Amino acid sequence: MPPRSLKPIGVALVDKPAGPSSFAIVAALRRRTRARTGHAGTLDPFATGLLVLLSGAATRLAPCFVGLDKRYVTDVELTSTTSTGDPEGEPVEQHAAPSESALEEALERLRGGVELPIPAASAVKIGGERAYKLARRGVAVEMPLRRSLVHSLEVITYSGDSVRLALHVSSGTYVRAIAQALQGHCTTLRRTAIGPFGIDESTGVDDAVLLPVQDALMRLPPEALERVPAAIRAGVLAMAERSGGAAA
Repeated sequence: MPPRSLKPIGVALVDKPAGPSSFAIVAALRRRTRARTGHAGTLDPFATGLLVLLSGAATRLAPCFVGLDKRYVTDVELTSTTSTGDPEGEPVEQHAAPSESALEEALERLRGGVELPIPAASAVKIGGERAYKLARRGVAVEMPLRRSLVHSLEVITYSGDSVRLALHVSSGTYVRAIAQALQGHCTTLRRTAIGPFGIDESTGVDDAVLLPVQDALMRLPPEALERVPAAIRAGVLAMAERSGGAAA
């Protein structure tokens, strides 16, 4: 099979470990299948959890998957901030942790529709250059605000100096920005769901099996399907049927 083939066609649900980049996980699946491979949203190297990867002609359906809500669990250190909002950044400030009541007041302000600065260590382009590249060179820029919808933001455990949070947020929400709004930084971050797909369905990339693309699409809400023209969806489904389904 030639590199970057349109087959096999399917969707892989992969549990990313801490350390490698999301693109390294994409490349690992591509090496196995020798097919064109894409993703429906990345995770930072320190983060773990669900990646939705698209194989072969399924990459044409990426917009159906990209805009889905996400669920996360994160540990936030409340006594310090870093330049990136995560453990990979440089220390910026040390301070006393908020009281439990003050923390709850801060969390309440972050529920619903919120506007938060995009973290400096992000892939957003500022003046034509990726923000994280500017940050690495020490270039200070004013980051734009991004409006997000925080459906739920709940405390799992609270120790005084740190808090573990469960979040259900709209696509494009930076959990690190929420940690920074709490005057802290994420020490762990795990994505547990993307739309209807959950971490309990995932495997390591070496054991990933492709979910048939028709099965994956049937689980998406109508508004997600409409992000790709019906003719393109039909073409991918027809190609998948002719190829005899997914394989990995």
